[in-house]
Parts: sequence; C-alpha cells; structure tokens
Amino acid sequence: MKCRKPLVVAVIPCFNEERFIGSVVLKVKKHVDKVLVVDDGCTDTSAEVAVAAGALVVRHDYNRGLGAALRSGFQKAKEISPDVVVRLDGDGQHNPDNIPALIAPILRGEADVVIGSRFLKGKTRGPLYRRIGQCVLTATTNLGSGTHVTDSQSGFRAFSAEAVKKMAITEDGFSAESEMQFAIARNGLKVVEVPIAAIYAEKAKRSPLGHGVNVLSRVLVLLSLRQPMVLFGVPGLLLTGGGVALALLVLDIWGRTKQLATGYFLGAILLCLVGILALFAALMLQSMKELLRGQWERFEKTGTDL
Repeated sequence: MKCRKPLVVAVIPCFNEERFIGSVVLKVKKHVDKVLVVDDGCTDTSAEVAVAAGALVVRHDYNRGLGAALRSGFQKAKEISPDVVVRLDGDGQHNPDNIPALIAPILRGEADVVIGSRFLKGKTRGPLYRRIGQCVLTATTNLGSGTHVTDSQSGFRAFSAEAVKKMAITEDGFSAESEMQFAIARNGLKVVEVPIAAIYAEKAKRSPLGHGVNVLSRVLVLLSLRQPMVLFGVPGLLLTGGGVALALLVLDIWGRTKQLATGYFLGAILLCLVGILALFAALMLQSMKELLRGQWERFEKTGTDL
C-alpha cells in the first residue's frame, strides 16, 4: 500500500515586499505543496507579484500587524488540511532551502513545533544591537512561558497540524512569536530547534529600539496575564522580605542606641508598601486568570458562555 505524501503548506505574512516576495515564493515552492501569502494591507504590488509567482493570496483591507496576518494565514491553511505548516518572512531574510531540515522533526514524529534558531552553532552574526535585543526578549519569553528556546523571536518555524490548531494567536503585532511560546507550554507541545542562518541584506524598516520596546511591553503583558505570580508575586515577596529585614535593623539600632534610623525606617516602609501592593496585584490577577480559565473550559465543553 502506497503511503500518502505529507502535505506541506507555507504561510508568508507580507507587507510591502514587492522586491522580494516573488523570488521568495518561487524558492519556497520547491519545498512545499502550497504557498499562502497574506497581503497585510500592502500599498505596493506585493499581492500581484505573489499571485504571478504561484501563491494563493489572502488579503487584509488594511495593515493589521504580524499576529493578525499569521492568524489569517493559519486559518486559511487549516482549510487545506495540511500535515505541516511552515511560516517564514517575505523579505528574503530566510533561506527556503532550510525548509526540509525544519520540517523533518515533525515528519519523524519528534516534535510538534520546530523553530529555526539563528543562535545555534553560531549561524548568524547580525548587528550587535539586534542580538542584544533578541537575547532580552528571548530571556523574558522563556521566563514567562516556562519553555526554553534560544531564539523566541525567530520568524522561521514549522508546525504540525495539531500544533496549528492550538496556536490561538490573539496578539496583532510582533509579540505573536512570543505568544506562540506561551501556547506551546500551555498545550504541552514538544518544541525543538534547528540551526538556520538569517540574511540581513538591508537596513531594518522599523526603529530597532522602538520595535524592541513594543514587543517587550507586550511580552510583559502576556506574562502578567499568564504568570502573575512570577511577574508580581515573586518580586512582591522579595520586596516585602527586604522591608521586614530593614525594619528589624531599625529595631536593632533603636535597642542599642535609642536612636531612630530614619533612612532605614523610611526604606522599610517603602519596600513593605510596594511589596504588599505587588502581592495584592499578583493575587488579583491570579484570581482573574483562574476565573477566565474556568469559563473557557466550560465554554469548550458546552459551547455556551457561562
């Protein structure tokens, strides 16, 4: 009995990439069965070029952001019932010849998600500011999600059919990559990384600092909603503990000298106050998280919002 060939679909978010999208589609077609390009409100001829190159184009009426483009692309891909979905950028940064290595662990049943890492085996030596920013974002995402990877912001990834179903992306912007890592941890998906090289042929379109701060702020929001005890609870305990230690020091000084150590006293009050507020925020957010999770589980079981 002849085995069915796995169906591989590529999803490529695109915003004003008319210079590159055609060649990217042609190169990707060598390794996949179908190419989906998401025209995220392009104001140039990217969509027309993608169609001419043989891609199926999903269009947004206006620029909605990377996360929204991925959401649309994954939704369209699910209609095709693929075995593997590959996600890569349309600006030529990723080498489509890496696709076979990227999808191999999924086809062998060794992974649900495969991330192409720019930092394994020293594959990429991009600008220093990029590497520093990516390290900060990766460390924050790893801490929040509880899943360790070396490149949380990589845009070159592969997903099994089951993983695609569980990639419930709510973020519209570039923090979607980090949100995927939270989804991986939440759904118990197995993730592996393979080394890739990224090509930085042109200057970044966006301010690297502004882009990094925006993504980091959204990752912290994700962390506060999903791991409030990590973001607020642990610092709250540490601050409160520091305040109590200072208060004990104040009492010790008073007992020995009968003098009030005003600086230590004010510091103890400040640390205890901030620590208690952080603990209160952690408890409130944790309660909201449990409440929303319970409602979502009931919704999934009954189809009714309770």
